[in-house]
Order: sequence, then structure tokens, then C-alpha cells
Amino acid sequence: MTRQPYPPAQRDDIVDDLHGTSVPDPYRWLEDADDPATKEWLDAQDVLFKSTELPGREAFRERVAALLKSGSVGPPTWRGDLRFFMRRTPEQEHAVLYVADERGERALLDPMALDASGLTTLDSYQPDKEGRRLAYQISVGGDEESRLYVMDVSTGEVIEGPIDRCRYSPVAWLPGGEAFYYVRKLAPSEVPEGEEQFHRRVYLHRVGTSPDDDVLIFGDGLEKTNYYNVSVSRDGRWLTVSASRGTAPRNDLWVADLSTTPYDAPELVTVQEDVDAQTGLYFGRDGRLYVFTDRDAPRARICVTSPETPAFENWRDLIPEDPEAVLSDFAILDDLDEPVMLVGWTRHAISEISIHSLETGVRIGEVPTPGLGSIGGITERPEGGHEAWFSYTDNTTPPSIRRFDARTGETTLWAASPGAVEVPSVTTEQVVYRSKDGTEVHMLVISRDGSGPRPTILYGYGGFGITMTPGYSAAILAWVEAGGVYAIAQLRGGGEQGEQWHRDGMLGDKQNVFDDLHAAAEHLIATGVTTADRLGISGGSNGGLLVGAALTQRPELYAAVVCSAPLLDMIRYEKFGLGATWNVEYGSADVPEEFGWLWGYSPYHHVREGVAYPATLFTVFGSDTRVHPLHAWKMAAAMQHAQAADRPVLLRNETEVGHGARAVSRSVELVADQLAFLARHTGLV
Repeated sequence: MTRQPYPPAQRDDIVDDLHGTSVPDPYRWLEDADDPATKEWLDAQDVLFKSTELPGREAFRERVAALLKSGSVGPPTWRGDLRFFMRRTPEQEHAVLYVADERGERALLDPMALDASGLTTLDSYQPDKEGRRLAYQISVGGDEESRLYVMDVSTGEVIEGPIDRCRYSPVAWLPGGEAFYYVRKLAPSEVPEGEEQFHRRVYLHRVGTSPDDDVLIFGDGLEKTNYYNVSVSRDGRWLTVSASRGTAPRNDLWVADLSTTPYDAPELVTVQEDVDAQTGLYFGRDGRLYVFTDRDAPRARICVTSPETPAFENWRDLIPEDPEAVLSDFAILDDLDEPVMLVGWTRHAISEISIHSLETGVRIGEVPTPGLGSIGGITERPEGGHEAWFSYTDNTTPPSIRRFDARTGETTLWAASPGAVEVPSVTTEQVVYRSKDGTEVHMLVISRDGSGPRPTILYGYGGFGITMTPGYSAAILAWVEAGGVYAIAQLRGGGEQGEQWHRDGMLGDKQNVFDDLHAAAEHLIATGVTTADRLGISGGSNGGLLVGAALTQRPELYAAVVCSAPLLDMIRYEKFGLGATWNVEYGSADVPEEFGWLWGYSPYHHVREGVAYPATLFTVFGSDTRVHPLHAWKMAAAMQHAQAADRPVLLRNETEVGHGARAVSRSVELVADQLAFLARHTGLV
């Protein structure tokens, strides 16, 4: 056995005492990206990665690029006869925002026209209630630090902006398009050092005035990690403000009647506060208030009440909780003799839409859907109507937009992804296995015809209530077409079975998520799908934490690991990026009991010398302002020092991209490298 030579990395004798536990941190110096020693080490890691032979890389690059030539199309946002939508053609690096009416369509915002380098992304957009003005947010280099602008839709002229510090800001227009509510972080000079990512507030902005003169509406003196949402009903009467501490699965909620209080000093009435539930409001055109909530209903329900009496004791069930399906979305179609509500569900992560009487909630039918896949948000015209639109995708179908006509009961293709691609024939099977504690877990297994153990990628996420639903993926199709199997486990911590499923995999129960992944791997091996020496695992962000924990807990179970933009030092994660907003999901090392949870699985702290670890590739992004690359840097150094096998531990650093959106060509390069690495170390090539 020949151990691969790695760039030297100094091991410092740094040990913290936390709640009576000695916590070593030999690579803390790698937390400083500006330290010349860090830069030298990263440069050497870059040379090492680029010198690594990955025989299948070019073939995967070509195939992934070809499959991404499907392009993409998004659902319409209607304002009268105007519709706004996103579309990416086969040759485009980014999707373009269009506006269209009966006379045709035209591009409103093309990120490549704004910046030919491809580094600028359109983060969000919101037309005003009349469709005359458009608020939009852009960021550069993947940092997600959105700057807000306002455009005149008819001329394309930018009439406002940039307004900075608008990351994750909703925009709630008042009627007339002269003012809107939005969320903005305080200026760095107004907050303690190191807290510049936090301290958001809700403001009222009047178009044409300086943002320095914006009126503070809400948030002063509240929790620094709060995220706020704000909306205004279509008729302009009702203002809703929501507050969530970080990513907590609960929110406080207030409503103000803008017909009786001024826009710049709304009198907010509490809907819920200090309640362990998530609730949202929709003000119906029929005068009723529709309440979407998981309060006393982990799989969610829809209640009704009057806007004048929004408190919990006045809610009445319209669509009760389903014991098996999770309620995900709804839309109201009222230009009918008997108005209806369309209700979106996921049943073990497969989407469906049911039709209900708007008055009684009684189920009266189903919306035809193309297959067993995923349905995106159901949209309607703000002024009402008999039509609804929704996106659809599955493992072999690029995203498309479907139109449902409630008068005829028919679903038709309304807009397809613009590119024609040759998609391989694959089979998707949903299997059920038991985890360590006996819990049943579902898993999608995607493959081509054949039998016998094959190289397999097992993917998971298991956090923040995010559901792993079927969808078109160039990476999955390229892998399966090449002869591999791709499995997606619906682990606890996700939202596949509702909010309780999420909570069964967070905080002190986080180990359940890792156990679910190990059990998925064991099931794939036991059923002959693969073997341990042909099994790779892959995950990013919270999924990077997942595979980081997996490779340290069960290194013998996996042949290869791709760990992307991961959290790995769970003792210090709160000190970097948006980490402080996630202690409601993971816990805080400052709290003795919660430190015990984190110390029990923190991957960086569980690397042991002399262990034969799987081949491991860390992929990180230089402008990632959510999860700092230092997690992967420290873990890579620790594993390179400890590795007892002749399997490589590599680090792929990428600059000028972040945690989220990126140009298509950058995605192709990343996916090709990841697949080629997994292929080499699972025997696919």
C-alpha cells in the first residue's frame, strides 16, 4: 500500500475546555482564509486535485452538458393580462426573466446582459399589483448579498436602486406601485462586529426616496437571527408580518388593517406568538381568511376564519390534516358556479392535487397530472378565474408548466422546457426499509435494466424539513446511463412525512438521520443492488454534514464520498457564515446538553488516525456566505493526516461561486468532477 503524499499541514496544540470536555482543534489556523499559510496550503491542494487522474471526467462533462440543454421554464406570475416568467434556452448560462401579453413577449432581465462574465445572478423578483413596476434583486459572485432595484416594466428603465443589504428580502407592494414593504439588514456600523449577517428589520420604502429615509415598521429589539416575511393582500387592505428565529420550524405572526391605520405606522394584531408551529395567511377574494398551518397538525391543514378575527380560537378546519399525505400548497378558482380549492399534497414525496368545494372543503375530484413526480407551486390569477398553472418534473422529464381548466377538468401542457434532449430510459422504484430503531424509511432507486451489484450513489439530505422529491437531474441520468444506480433516501430531518418527521431528525435526535443513511446503505447491499466496495455517498450543505458523519461513523460501509459545501466542525459552526441561524436545527455548543449532542457526531472531531477511510472529495466555493469553506478545509487536513488506506482525500476549491445559483457551465464542470471521482472509486470506470 502506498500512502498518497499530501501538502503539509501544521497541527497545532489547540485544545478548548467546553463544559469539562477537552476539544482539540489542530487546524484552527485554516479558519483564516487571508493567512498566507492558508493560501499556500490551498494552492497546493488545488495543484493536487488538478493533477489527479479521473478517467471518466470528459465523458461525464459532455453528457451532463447535453442533458442540461433541455433548458428550463418557470410558472407564470400574472398581473392582469401580463405574465412574468423565467426561461432558459439550451445555450444560455442563466434563465432570463420575460414579460408577455397577447402581443408577444420580451426579455426584462437577462443576467448575462448585466454581466457577460456570468457571475451575476437574479435572486428574486416581484411585480407590483398592477404590473407596471418590478422590484428585483441581484447578487454577484455567488455571495447572495442581494441588491434591490425597481424597473419600469413598459420601458425597462431602472428607476430605483441599488438598495443594499437586502438578502432574502420579500417585497410587498402597496396598490399603485409607489411604495412597498421590504426587509433590510442594519448597516454594519450599527451592529456588533461579526454580526453583519443578522439584525434584519421591516421597512416601508417609497419609490424615488432615499432608503436612508425608509420608515422602520418592525423588528427593533427582537432576536438578532430573526428572518421576517411581509405581505400585503391583493386589495391592499391587510398587512401580514411574520418572524422566525433563524430557520426554526415555527413563526410569530401579526396582521394589520391598513384601511384603519396608516401605512407607516400599522397597528399589528397578534395571530400567534410563542407558539411551536408554522402558520401563513391568505386573504381570499370572498372575504374569508385562509390559514395554512401545522399547528396541531404535523402534516398541515387549512383553516378558515374572518380577517377581523384571526386568532387561533376562531379557526375552523376546511381541509383537515391527512394521516398519510403532507399538505403543501393550495389555490382558489372562483370563476365557477361552485368555486373550488385546489390542494397540493406529497405522499411519500410524490405529488398530487385534489379538488375541494371552497365552501365546505369536501373533496370532489383530482387534477390529472402527467405521472409520479413533483409539482411546483400552484398559481392562479390574482383577480380570480377558472385556471391554474403548476410546474411538473420527474426523473426523466425536464420541468414543464401545466395548465388546469376547472371548467373542463382537463390538464394540458402550457409551456415545455425549450430544448430537445435525448433522455435515457430509466426505472424508478420506491422501496421501504427499516432504520436502526425500526422506523420505516422510503427510498427512490433509479436504474436501468440489469441485475447484480452495480456501482451506486446514495444521496441524502435529512434536515430543515426539506423534502427529497423526484426531479429531472442531468447528474442522475448521466450516472445511471453509464451503468450505475442512484438512490435517494428520504431520511428523517426532512419533510417527506410532515413536521414530526423533521423533528425526529433535528437537535438531540440528529443521530437518527445518520442511522437512516447507514440503514439505506445496508438495504442496498442486502438486496443485491450494490456492495460496500461499489457504494458511494453524496451530499451537500446539511447533506455534507450527513456524509461527513457517515464516513466517520461507518467508514467500512462506503467506498467513496463526495462532500459538498459541508458543515463539519459542529462545535464552532455558529461562529461563521449563517451558522447562528441554524442552532434551532442543530443546537448550540454554548449550552451543555446541546454541546453533548454536537460533540457526539461532529465529523471533524471524529477523524481518527489509522482508520481506512473511503476515497473522499470535498468541493467548496469561495464566495459561500452560508457555509464557510473552512469546514471542508479543516476536515480535509485532518483526514489527509489520518488516512490509513491508499484511497485519496482531495479538496476542490472553486472561486467566484457560492452556495446557490451559478452559471450552467460552472455546474457542468462541478458535476463532471464529482461523478468522475465517484465512478473511479466505485468501479464504474
